[in-house]
Amino acid sequence: MSQIYGLTYRGIKAVKGPLVVMRSVPEASYDEVVRVYSEDGREWLGQVLEVTSDSTVIQILGDTEGLDVSSLVKFTGEPLRLPVSMEILGRVFNGSGVPIDGGPPVRAEERRDINGAPINPTMRDYPDEFVETGISAIDGMLSLVRGQKLPIFSESGLPHNHVATQIARQAIVPGKEERFAIVFAAIGLKHDEVLFFRREFEKFGALSRSVLFLNLANDPVIERITTPRVALTAAEYLAFDQGMDVLVILTDMTNYCEALRELSAAREEVPSRKGYPGYMYSDLASIYERAGRIKGRPGSITMMPILTMPGGDLTHPIPDLTGYITEGQIFLDFDLNNRGIYPPINVLPSLSRLMKDGIGRGKTREDHKEVADQMYSAYKEGTRARELVQIIGEAGLSERERTYLEFAKRFETEFVAQGYKERRPIEETLNIAWRIISLLPETELTRISDRTLEKYHPRRKPPTGGE
Repeated sequence: MSQIYGLTYRGIKAVKGPLVVMRSVPEASYDEVVRVYSEDGREWLGQVLEVTSDSTVIQILGDTEGLDVSSLVKFTGEPLRLPVSMEILGRVFNGSGVPIDGGPPVRAEERRDINGAPINPTMRDYPDEFVETGISAIDGMLSLVRGQKLPIFSESGLPHNHVATQIARQAIVPGKEERFAIVFAAIGLKHDEVLFFRREFEKFGALSRSVLFLNLANDPVIERITTPRVALTAAEYLAFDQGMDVLVILTDMTNYCEALRELSAAREEVPSRKGYPGYMYSDLASIYERAGRIKGRPGSITMMPILTMPGGDLTHPIPDLTGYITEGQIFLDFDLNNRGIYPPINVLPSLSRLMKDGIGRGKTREDHKEVADQMYSAYKEGTRARELVQIIGEAGLSERERTYLEFAKRFETEFVAQGYKERRPIEETLNIAWRIISLLPETELTRISDRTLEKYHPRRKPPTGGE
C-alpha cells in the first residue's frame, strides 16, 4: 500500500452502489479526494459528497466490487485536479483526465481543480464575433458567436454525432484560425460511437488541434459527473491562459443528467420532476456558465452541448432547463432525416439569441440579417403550403402557394442539405440563399431593403464581395 499523506480513518457504515457512507469526519471537506484501501491492498479513488454531524458520504470513481466496511479511508486534503499544459493538445483522455491513447503522462505546468467556477458576470465580455462552422443552416440562419452557449437538441436515431464531428472538424473564427482549438467530451457513449469520433478526428487531421475526453457507457457512472468538468478545465487553460478560442462539444448531456439522477437516488434525496434532483438546474448552470469571454483576455470558450430529448419531449426537464441557461437551441428533425436531408436541422423552432451581434458588415456580410429574416419568413410560408397539400392536394393551391412550396423544397435540398465532408464559407452560404430567394417575386421580399436588393439580387446585379 503506497504512502499517502493525509487523514486516515476506519468507520465505513455502508456501501450503496457507488457511494460509501462512513461515520462523520468533521475535518473532511466537500469535493476532497479520498483513497480507499481494502485489506487485500486494492485501491479506489473517490470524492467527498457530503459531510454532516452524523456521516460523511463519499462517491467512488469506479466499480466498488470488493470494497467493504473493513476498508481504510485516507483523506488527501485536496480536490480532484487535472494536469494541464500545451501538451494536452492532440491527446485522448478518459472521463477522469487519465491518458488512454498510449502516450506518456502530461508534463504539467500546474494541476487544476476540475470544479472551476462560472465566469463572474461583471467580468464577462459580450459575445459578438462570428464562428464559421461551414454548415449553411447554422452559419446562415442560426449563427454561432464566439463565447456563446448553443445546444443541439436531438433524438435517438438522428445523426447528431455526425453533425458534432463535422462542426468540430470545420469550425473556425475567421482571421484567427491558428488559435482555434476543440475540446470534445463524450459522456456515456457506446463503444462504436467513441470509435467513430476518434477515427473521424484522426482521419481529417483535426486531432492535432483537439483534446478528447471519452467516457464510455460501460465506464463507471460516476465518471460521467467528472467528464464535462475535466473537459472544461482543459478548455479554460487553453482559452484564458493560452489565449486560444476553444469550441467545447459535450455529448450526450442526457447521459450526464441520468448519472446525476442515479447518484441522487443512491443518496436517498427527495426527487423532483421525473425523478431528477431538484438541484439539477444549478448543477447544469455550473457547467454551462463556464463558457464565455473574459474582459481583458484574448481567448474564449464557445460551447455546444448536445442532448437527446427522451421521447422527443421538449418539456422534459433536461432540454427544458438547458433552454433556460443557454442562448438558443438547434433542433434536429426526424422528418427531414427521413427524407434524406443532412444535416436534418429544422430552422423554424431553432434560435440563436446572439446571432444579431455576430453578423453583418465587417463580420460576415452586410446583407446577412435581411437574407436570414427573409428565408425564415418564406420557409414558414412554404411549410404552411405543404400542410395544405395534405388537405386539399397540390392542385388546390394558389399560384403564390405553389411558389412558396417550391421555395421550401429548394430551401431544404439546396440550402440545408449538404455533404458530410462539404465545408461552405459564409460567402457561399449567402450566395446559395440569394439563388433560392430569387424564386420569389420581388414584391414578396418584404424583409429586404431596396438597397440590398439592388446590390445582391441575382436578377439585378450579381453578388459582389463581402464587406
